[in-house]
Amino acid sequence: MIPLSDQSWQHQSWQESLSSSLLKVEDLLAYLELDLPPSQWLEKPDFPLFVPRPYLSRIEKGNAKDPLLLQVLPLTSELHDSQEFSKDPLNESSFTPRKGLLHKYRGRVLIIASGTCAINCRYCFRRHFPYQEQQPDRNAWEAIFDYIARQPSISEVILSGGDPLTLNDTRLSWIASELAKIPHISRLRVHSRLPIVIPQRISPSLLDWIEATPLQIVMVIHCNHPNELDEQVALYLQKLRHAGVSLLNQSVLLAGINDSAEVIISLSEKLFEMDVLPYYLHMLDKVSGASHFEVSSNAARKIYQQVIAGLPGYLVPKLVMDRPGTGSKTLILP
Repeated sequence: MIPLSDQSWQHQSWQESLSSSLLKVEDLLAYLELDLPPSQWLEKPDFPLFVPRPYLSRIEKGNAKDPLLLQVLPLTSELHDSQEFSKDPLNESSFTPRKGLLHKYRGRVLIIASGTCAINCRYCFRRHFPYQEQQPDRNAWEAIFDYIARQPSISEVILSGGDPLTLNDTRLSWIASELAKIPHISRLRVHSRLPIVIPQRISPSLLDWIEATPLQIVMVIHCNHPNELDEQVALYLQKLRHAGVSLLNQSVLLAGINDSAEVIISLSEKLFEMDVLPYYLHMLDKVSGASHFEVSSNAARKIYQQVIAGLPGYLVPKLVMDRPGTGSKTLILP
């Protein structure tokens, strides 16, 4: 493993950045020059620490309340949940007609393309998801394509995970080409945090298959705080835009991280400078281990009112929540 003080990670491929990610809380705290008492953090959390070097480089040393650090640091707060929090807060297990496929909403389906992430976000609503059971193999992929082909109401396929961009580009190109053979599929939407945490993932081979597919490509990046956006991220997002990708962002409203109108406004402005349109501002999904991130509905509405007042309408993300059994996201009105 590359020593933490070594900056050679800046010249790594995205695969090398993944493989050299931090796995131990002790290493993370040592690098960031933080002396937190062991009573505040989990040495061996059930949902392990996983932080790649490009993201680590944006965390302020010596700042225990850094908003990027708080998204990845396993705290003992994760052990104290209310009864409202569960391992499957969206009841996704009820919407799987095929292995690796979720069909919750009319007109679109979601494929759990990968069980791997580029970073383990502590608020992740799939932190308990049974990826080993749902990870599609070759036969499962064929069954997924067959299911989609038999559902003419479906026009959009969403690749999710995990993070679909942890798959190699040969596999992603194959998925896109198989979907393009289905006449009623016009859009491929990719949800990924990789353009934020390891921007080098936007490789020439990724851009090649994107430019080659007849499908309209929409990429929803997951960015929660303006400090996650640096020059490297901007550079690689522009490569996606030049390849014809429509870029959207969704954030999660998180206590202690972005629960202020000032931060959300700054994030929206900075995203738009990088040709990314703010899309969703999600209320926290009530997943076990994440209750310390919850922002109340009343507090969220007050923040949102200030965001509306501070931004032009096209830069205001929709404040939404996911409710099990509903046909779409639920809008939270100010």
